Amino acid sequence: MAKNKFHDGPGPSQRQLRVGELIRRTLSDVLMRGDVHDPDLNRLSVTVGEVRTSPDLKVATAYVLPLGGQGQEDILDLLRRNKGELRRVVGKKLGLKYAPELRFRIDETFDQLDETRRLFAQEDVRRDVED
Repeated sequence: MAKNKFHDGPGPSQRQLRVGELIRRTLSDVLMRGDVHDPDLNRLSVTVGEVRTSPDLKVATAYVLPLGGQGQEDILDLLRRNKGELRRVVGKKLGLKYAPELRFRIDETFDQLDETRRLFAQEDVRRDVED
């Protein structure tokens, strides 16, 4: 049985999902508008695909991808360098009692989607699916 990425329980709570989505939207808006005082980060386009929160909501992991997928390590470095300011801005905009620690990871779901499409495009797989 595979371990759940959130915790050992049945999955994330509704509260975790709701707060994660609020953080994702807010973080996306902040990065899109360039609300951070780092010109290197502001000139890049970043997609925030998902934010997962810990059960106690003290840690939020944002899954990000730079536009075009290039410069992934650079974008992680820039986000990590500015995580304190991003945390303050997100906490203030959301009015959270406690602003969670922000962590950043590369969003690999797009790569998984491409691989799934590639598999379904194979003749033998397509034949099996259509039968």
